Amino acid sequence: MPFRFSDKSKAMMLGVHPDLIAVAYRALALSPYDFGITEGRRSLERQRLLVQEGKSQTLASKHLEGRALDFAVWIEGRVTWEFRFYAQVAEAFKLAAREYGIDLVWGGDWPKFKDGPHVELR
Repeated sequence: MPFRFSDKSKAMMLGVHPDLIAVAYRALALSPYDFGITEGRRSLERQRLLVQEGKSQTLASKHLEGRALDFAVWIEGRVTWEFRFYAQVAEAFKLAAREYGIDLVWGGDWPKFKDGPHVELR
């Protein structure tokens, strides 16, 4: 059975760049694991809060421009935070981006702050 985005995931993609939305849908079709979108476009106020909480490292996030998505991987009906699952879903995002000729960055590839649930347009 193919995976499908929930209404909540779809709502989280409102205001997100159309290229990134297209990549997310294709990645869901390619992914070995189900995943949902937990955050798309953010307000500056929300970004400030995330920096204060240590959940983000910058006030210059691509989420502010609608050029980033965060996702959560579902394993056996529950969200997992195990990095290995995010790496595999990220491969689906990367493949989808290559298919569409879109330059995508996965937060898990960053040298310092590894952000497995994050993808963004370069």
